[in-house]
Amino acid sequence: MLLPTELFADANAEYKDAEFVIFGAPFDGTSCFRPGSKRAPSAIRKASYNFEPYSPHYDVDLGEIPFCDLSEINANTVDEMLTIVRETVRGIVNDGKIPIMMGGEHLLTYPCIRAFDDISAVVLDAHLDLRDEYAGDKQSHACVSRRIIEEIGATNYVSIGIRSGAKEEYDFAKKNEVRFYTVDQIQSEGIAHVVHDAIEHLNTDRIYLSIDVDAIDPAYAPAVGNPEPFGMVPTDVKYVIRSLAPYTLGFDLVEISPDYDHGQTALLGAKLIREFIAAKVSI
Repeated sequence: MLLPTELFADANAEYKDAEFVIFGAPFDGTSCFRPGSKRAPSAIRKASYNFEPYSPHYDVDLGEIPFCDLSEINANTVDEMLTIVRETVRGIVNDGKIPIMMGGEHLLTYPCIRAFDDISAVVLDAHLDLRDEYAGDKQSHACVSRRIIEEIGATNYVSIGIRSGAKEEYDFAKKNEVRFYTVDQIQSEGIAHVVHDAIEHLNTDRIYLSIDVDAIDPAYAPAVGNPEPFGMVPTDVKYVIRSLAPYTLGFDLVEISPDYDHGQTALLGAKLIREFIAAKVSI
């Protein structure tokens, strides 16, 4: 039997009654700089007990929202993990529920998106992740956006928070007209303008939202696999979540590597997940 803190706080519903289904994907098999994101789901769950269930902004009490936590899914290889994540998300979607994945590394977003039909993607990330392969491997966290675009097409993809990538990635983005927004744009134009432009560009009410926590400046989120300075601030990420909630059919939060701080990044991750649930039910 699972102890209370081994489940996300307030995830008290049975699966059959749940509107949202959380699961952990503790896998970091392709991590290249600071591994350890496999320990993030556990850290996020523990951090989630820090917060009151009531959200005054939305007048929503998460203790009254039917959502559940499936605990962890595990596999031994990259291919096995990609398969089981896709199957898990596909089952949740087919049952008319909203999946929320706690990674794990960012590669795991790819099978989540593959589980949907007719979906667009908004990815918050410091990195373009548009390499065709990394260290000889096409199934790498450094290639996840390339794999997603190959699945759903460049016109159905947007990334926000970009400030790093190899020249080949910028060349690929230019050639294929991949829409991305840098932190410099966010600072000069404002997050509201960026999000409005992204929504107009995608022109859809079916969005999958992925937050690679390294999109956020390491001053606020130091414990990530590939920290990149000059990042987004948490309130801008909160604005993205709130603005996209009406269109968001699936959500993930990835790349926290909790060994590299004293718990503050996991706290932020747990709060962002709770923010998404509250935003979505308040529509």
